[in-house]
Amino acid sequence: MEIAISLAVGLAMLVVGGDLLVRGSVTAAKNMGVSPLLIGLTLVGFGTSTPELVTSVTAALEGSPGIAVGNVVGSNIANVLLILGASAVIFPLVIDPKGFKRDVLVLIASSLALLGVVLVGFMPSWVGLLFIGSLLAYVYFVYRQEKQHPDEAAVVLEHRAEDAPQGPKGILLPLILAVGGIAITIFGARFFVNGAVDLAKGFGVSDTIIGLTVVAVGTSMPELVTSITAALRKHADVAYGNIVGSNIFNVLFVLGATAVVKPIEIPAQIVQFDIWVLLATTAVLVFFARSGLKLMRWEGLVFIAGFVAYTGYLISIA
Repeated sequence: MEIAISLAVGLAMLVVGGDLLVRGSVTAAKNMGVSPLLIGLTLVGFGTSTPELVTSVTAALEGSPGIAVGNVVGSNIANVLLILGASAVIFPLVIDPKGFKRDVLVLIASSLALLGVVLVGFMPSWVGLLFIGSLLAYVYFVYRQEKQHPDEAAVVLEHRAEDAPQGPKGILLPLILAVGGIAITIFGARFFVNGAVDLAKGFGVSDTIIGLTVVAVGTSMPELVTSITAALRKHADVAYGNIVGSNIFNVLFVLGATAVVKPIEIPAQIVQFDIWVLLATTAVLVFFARSGLKLMRWEGLVFIAGFVAYTGYLISIA
């Protein structure tokens, strides 16, 4: 019972904290006159990845690398198979050609970089710094490109800022909201990770399996909310861009920052199976998106079926 309460309280705090952070930072930035392009590119992406970041860092510091790495790998799998699949079922997702070519290349590159780290079996701090530097370079490049030559890709980023939850007027209150969101997320991560570790011990399964399932889906809730909201508003381009951007952020920012704080041992479970599922998932996403630059409802159903099969397999071997 205590484990369930710890997980529930931690998850609730992660979701609420992440929402307050996005709500406060986006509103403050808008009220300060920051362009929607920059807000959509940075604050929304960083904000929705905060639960993954704080959870992975907390898990690494508490000696649970399986949760730290499993959270990132599992979240990226859930983002595509569950969240993007559900969004496509709600409303077929039209994809901007220019943004697709640019962002998919970065998604593939970050996935291959993750594969390299996983095969080595260890992620030192300097590699984490390299990952973070690569993300900052990518963000800077996209901002400069869309600022100088705005097109449909810029509209996608502006829609992302528009779909983000709004906070109170002014600047001070939204900033207080954002700081409060960070604090709540930090405390929530501690509850959530402790509950996940206790759950793994109680059922006699590895913390990696828990990280790939319970923790991964839990920390992906902000992405689920923003993507479903975008699909319901028929901002189909945002739902797709949000997931691709989130997966890039998770690898380069979340895992990178975690390694900087504490170098990470890669669990055998990730090396033997889950990294290959992630690569296959990414490959199918690129294939579906490239064919007609649209994700249809039946393709969304294929993604959801894949998520059910993957989760079922993990439960069967737990």
